[in-house]
Amino acid sequence: MSLHLDLLRHGETERGGGFRGSLDDALTPRGWAQMRAATAQAGPWDLLVSSPLARCAAFAAELSGRLDVPLALEADLRELHFGAWEGRSAAELMAEDDGAALGRFWADPYAFTPPDGEPLAAFEARVLDAVEALRRRHAGQRLLLVTHGGVMRLLLARTRGLARGQLLQVEVGHGALHRLRLAETGEWEEIRTCP
Repeated sequence: MSLHLDLLRHGETERGGGFRGSLDDALTPRGWAQMRAATAQAGPWDLLVSSPLARCAAFAAELSGRLDVPLALEADLRELHFGAWEGRSAAELMAEDDGAALGRFWADPYAFTPPDGEPLAAFEARVLDAVEALRRRHAGQRLLLVTHGGVMRLLLARTRGLARGQLLQVEVGHGALHRLRLAETGEWEEIRTCP
């Protein structure tokens, strides 16, 4: 049996853009509104699964209570750890002579890891292992994954058959909702995208 996955990216956070990674930022009022709007006409779900980081888990807990749907926190759905780049913007990195390194990361994130960061191959393995475990445990069900831009880019790039180097070309806005189906055979299909 296939697994139906709705992927929801967290909304806008208090600290704004840049490489947030494992930083535990809270949502802004606008971020809460983005996520509420994305889920208002979506569902139904049998289970909510969330990254444990506050920008995902706080909304997931609210939604779980409101819909009376169980919630599970899954550490392996957290964002890529950007190491020394955490909390910094691309503009800051460019100004501090890290522009060449940033360019290498953007050109091929699998070949270049930010200093002290998590290699993208390790990130990919943990996310795909977590999703496969969900497929095995919840086949035939519909799940909402409340997660991060990097996790969603990875899953969407895989679904769309994109080459690894094209991962960062996948756009995922705050509060974006995408519907996927993971077949028993391991094939992925994108069903719907909601901006």
